[in-house]
Amino acid sequence: MTRQYFGTDGIRGTVGQSPITPDFMLRLGHAVGRVLRRQGGRPTVLIGKDTRISGYMIESSLEAGLASAGVDTLLTGPLPTPGVAYLTRALRLDLGIVISASHNAFPDNGVKFFSAMGEKLPDDWELAVEAALDEPPQWVDSANLGKARRIEDARGRYIEFCKSSVPKAMSLKGLKLVVDAAHGAAYHVAPDVFHELGAEVITIGCSPNGLNINDGVGATSPKALIAAVAQHGADYGIALDGDADRLQFVDRHGRLFNGDEILYVMVAERLARGHAVPGAVGTLMTNLAVEVALKQRGVELVRAKVGDRYVLEELAARGWLLGGESSGHLLALDKHSTGDGIISALQVLHAVQQAQATLADLLADVVLFPQTMINVRLRDGLDWKNHAGFAAEQERVRAELADTGRILIRASGTEPVLRIMVEARDAAQAKAAAERLAATLQA
Repeated sequence: MTRQYFGTDGIRGTVGQSPITPDFMLRLGHAVGRVLRRQGGRPTVLIGKDTRISGYMIESSLEAGLASAGVDTLLTGPLPTPGVAYLTRALRLDLGIVISASHNAFPDNGVKFFSAMGEKLPDDWELAVEAALDEPPQWVDSANLGKARRIEDARGRYIEFCKSSVPKAMSLKGLKLVVDAAHGAAYHVAPDVFHELGAEVITIGCSPNGLNINDGVGATSPKALIAAVAQHGADYGIALDGDADRLQFVDRHGRLFNGDEILYVMVAERLARGHAVPGAVGTLMTNLAVEVALKQRGVELVRAKVGDRYVLEELAARGWLLGGESSGHLLALDKHSTGDGIISALQVLHAVQQAQATLADLLADVVLFPQTMINVRLRDGLDWKNHAGFAAEQERVRAELADTGRILIRASGTEPVLRIMVEARDAAQAKAAAERLAATLQA
């Protein structure tokens, strides 16, 4: 059975267009409530959100739908996605709901879910909710309607959890940090975490107005962070996205470190402490240089499909702890059940402190391979999978690159576009090879 509403990370779209409408969210809340009620007892659900103005509408619609199915709700107000995952587990609740479109601009919004253990839910659960959406509603009687109340200390609880992810002896005194919360859910959380650990904190992207989330700031727009680090002479800059599960790091020289490099640092830090790290999980886009560097340290890198959900699934299947994406979604399952930008930043700062070195020093052996990406718009009827010329050119490029590069071919899921990526030690070689591959389809 294919999913009609759920994508790779919940349900997402443009506000005011199906399915991001108040009537659908009411139905969704009711359907989720009915699925929960089948487990027995009286369920309680946690609802958190980012700072988008549409969050008020979606929150009230979901809460009404859940109440109509006999489910109680706890409301946190703006809180990072990983904060909702943590509180769902800590408060022994049945489900966590996050209202957010992550790194998207404010006209979009969405809903994603966490299990009682603070983990992403399986496909079977999503299919059960979609099936319930197609059934007639079954309203509970007045005596059994759900109740709602607000958790006043959600922010403080989550701040303490983030701080507990590093040793008590760790202090950030003497460090000057720029913290960019993308005008999103961590605006009133992230600065306090680093400040309470002793750092001098300068903030940008911490003044949400409902319309400015991810607007020129945050992990998807790191130029603002780079400029602020230079302006204030800070040691490091930390940028999160709108729901704070993605991280970008900048040093005092303006060097931007991506998720691949941060994953390597997290692995190296655990190895330095004598911990066994049998492997780590990246994605199809993870830079080959990181794979090579990890292999030299006896750590296998396995590639999952793009999406933190798939990274998490691969980690669970192998019993490993560390994984991530180039975009800055990072998973340290010995610290949290889901990706957490603040906790990932603390892991990096702890590694730097323990090694008494700069972040650049820790990555001296990892020189990222240049990547060239070309999007080829396919002509009607062109079967690229069975295109003889394209296949032959791929073989020639692979032979040329040998073990010093790779090719990645991915079809877009939303438009007739083929994404051709070539990675090589030499930038000119990568560019030339990608252009040759693209030309075979455009002739």
